[in-house]
Amino acid sequence: MPSVNSAPANAGWILTATMLASSLAFIDGSVTNVALPSIGKDLHGDAASMQWVINAYLLPLSALLLIGGAAGDRFGRRRVLILGTALFAVASVLCAIASDLTLLLAARVVQGIGAAMLMPNSLGILGTAFSGESRGRAVGTWASAGAIASAIGPPLGGWLVGAAGWRAIFLINVPVALAAIVVAWNFVKESAEGKQPLDVPGAVLATMALGALTWSLTLWSSQHQGSPEAWAGLIAGIVLLGVFVWVEHRRRAEAMMPLAMFASRPFIGLTLLTFLLYGALGGLLVLLPYLLIVGGGYTPLQAGLALLPFSLVIGGASRLMGRTTEQIGPRWPLTIGPIVTGLGFLLLVRVDPTASYWTSVMPGMVVIAVGMAGAVAPLTTSVLSSVDREHTGTASGFNSAIARTGGLIATALAGAVMAQTGTALTSAFKSAAVIAAVLAIASGCVAFVTLRAELGQAAD
Repeated sequence: MPSVNSAPANAGWILTATMLASSLAFIDGSVTNVALPSIGKDLHGDAASMQWVINAYLLPLSALLLIGGAAGDRFGRRRVLILGTALFAVASVLCAIASDLTLLLAARVVQGIGAAMLMPNSLGILGTAFSGESRGRAVGTWASAGAIASAIGPPLGGWLVGAAGWRAIFLINVPVALAAIVVAWNFVKESAEGKQPLDVPGAVLATMALGALTWSLTLWSSQHQGSPEAWAGLIAGIVLLGVFVWVEHRRRAEAMMPLAMFASRPFIGLTLLTFLLYGALGGLLVLLPYLLIVGGGYTPLQAGLALLPFSLVIGGASRLMGRTTEQIGPRWPLTIGPIVTGLGFLLLVRVDPTASYWTSVMPGMVVIAVGMAGAVAPLTTSVLSSVDREHTGTASGFNSAIARTGGLIATALAGAVMAQTGTALTSAFKSAAVIAAVLAIASGCVAFVTLRAELGQAAD
């Protein structure tokens, strides 16, 4: 059993490789949100099309994170991390040169596939390389880097949109990806290859189910009514989801989502908490920049800077919270953090895009950031601690998939807000903020009921 503070040789370089790789996904999400109005204007896209600029990336990311993590467990985490990072870089270039919306969406799908490979394996590498309080610090540092990347993304993306056009936001991924590949190749030790075959039927069914659900919800939110097509997609998605669960039950040990994990009450709690909290957060982070640009006349750069307090607070506090969770357990951080986040969402009910940012937007963003800072690192650490070291890639992939699925569904529903104009847009945003507050507070209650205080220390 490793010592309580076990850290590997080249610990700093390992952290650097995983942070650079995962920052690609964090940067991409934050800069794209700011660029949506410009993309829509240039490529003649409506509100539903703009939802798909986000969801074309989130859909394969959500559906394939599980198999991405399992692929790392099977073929080696460093190898899959490097391949995913390279694929993400190539897709980013394709996004930048896309001549129409169809080509952009296709390139976004490829980006999502690459992110599904690199995200779980960056965490899986940390989970096996570090242990005890060192793991908590490493995960906290990883989360801080992601938050800082998210913080840099909106203002940088906003500046690039204004100075060079929206295509430039995708090109910033290329040097980051190249640096991640070089560092990982030279300093990250390859993990042992496993023997479990990949669950291709499960991956196909998960993708089809999420695709049908996302399409139907996007159609409903853009049309403001349940059309026959939307209902058909919803029913098909639910049926495919049921078939996916049945197939995973039949495959048992070979399943990419072993159903035996759901026999654990803490695991169920972490899963539900992640879905509720990140669903609430994902929807608001898409809608707030859109509201400020369309409803308040903000430039893309100003809208990006408006999100800066959120990521900076998380970036500054996540390392401390990762270490704290290893000492006191995750129950209280994961209870209090989401509840505080919910209170921040309630403060956004006061938002007026034409009023002063400092009194209208800033208070809610700071409170949300404080709450999320208390939840991000403890949640990640708890997930890695809930499984044995051979399956950290699969576990981190599953949790990331749940988080992205929450954001995917929230973005699909966001069209009901984005289709509004004038005062109706502001009113619809405030209703969404209330819904987000309820979801966040509910996730904190789930943590209190289902988690043990010692969970974060259990796997050492």
